[in-house]
Amino acid sequence: MTLNTPILPPAMLGILGGGQLGRMFAIAAKTMGYRVTVLDPDPDAPAAEFADRHLCAPFDDAAALNELAQCAAVTTEFENVNADSMRFLATHTRVSPSGDCVAVAQNRIQEKARIQKAGLQTAPYQAVCKVEDISEASAEFLPGILKTATLGYDGKGQIRVKTLAELQAAFAELGGVDCVLEKMVDLRGEISVIVCRLDSENVQTFDPAENIHENGILAYSVVPARLPQDIQQQARQMARRLADELDYVGVLAVELFAVGDTHELVVNEIAPRPHNSGHHTIDACAADQFQQQVRIMCGLPPADTRLLSPCCMANILGDVWGADGGEPDWLPLQRDPAAHLHQYGKQAARKGRKMGHFTVLANDAGTAFEHACVLHSTLAK
Repeated sequence: MTLNTPILPPAMLGILGGGQLGRMFAIAAKTMGYRVTVLDPDPDAPAAEFADRHLCAPFDDAAALNELAQCAAVTTEFENVNADSMRFLATHTRVSPSGDCVAVAQNRIQEKARIQKAGLQTAPYQAVCKVEDISEASAEFLPGILKTATLGYDGKGQIRVKTLAELQAAFAELGGVDCVLEKMVDLRGEISVIVCRLDSENVQTFDPAENIHENGILAYSVVPARLPQDIQQQARQMARRLADELDYVGVLAVELFAVGDTHELVVNEIAPRPHNSGHHTIDACAADQFQQQVRIMCGLPPADTRLLSPCCMANILGDVWGADGGEPDWLPLQRDPAAHLHQYGKQAARKGRKMGHFTVLANDAGTAFEHACVLHSTLAK
């Protein structure tokens, strides 16, 4: 089967990973008439509730991968899946994104090199892979943030450093693994663009989302971003350019920093999958990012990405559950006609764990953000 041969319902689609992104993928696929197989080692994987089949096994389990390879097409919900597993699957069935693209996103050093190869700017950085890489020249990137090259997410694996001594201590604290030292920039905002790409002729982007973080974790995404239109259009063009450079097939999230008074855009990182900052698309766009994921893996062109209403997405973390595990007070949120709640079906709430989100629709982005903040404050015990 070639890339351009459409896969139609009721074909079986496979996904590596059964977390909340896999859950929302499964809901979209089932709504569109497809069947779903999820591979995830967690017996309580949130996506399993909506899947036709749950392969409860490690992501590199040979028997499970051989079963998943029988699906008409396979995708992933997170970048830390074994890229070699995706390469293996690609020898048997259609896989998107490619294992090679996932491998790039898994390693900040490779990622930044590919971003620059596309002619796009990153924050100034230095690869730090051994103690000897830290020298007087490293001072050029201070103050900065030392980040592990792999396996970092939601602020984990990152330490802020101001001096060479702090840099050396941070490198040791992170275990001496491969890292990148990123120079801190005059950050005026962060935005992300979700690209939906089948091929060079079939590419769509969603409106950029303005992202607001708390304690290193995304707290709110405001759409449309409250930045000048020319900056937003530039962000969309940069994201598409990067997807073209990677010859990417699938849904790709591109995070960018707006730097200085001129809001100069630099690419921070990519995620080879639907993204937390794109959850608003479920309630506020003509087609959501998970429908796009299904369409593209099935060889269909991306659907309309039009924003139907200004909105704000708010993450719900395990922090708002009671110390005794008691549920948050859902009533104010559920009573509000402008709010749309999505829970992820996770068995246990933990501090910093994403348990759900809600999206508020409004006449303008600022009003949506203010409304979301008020509603979020009602959830805490």
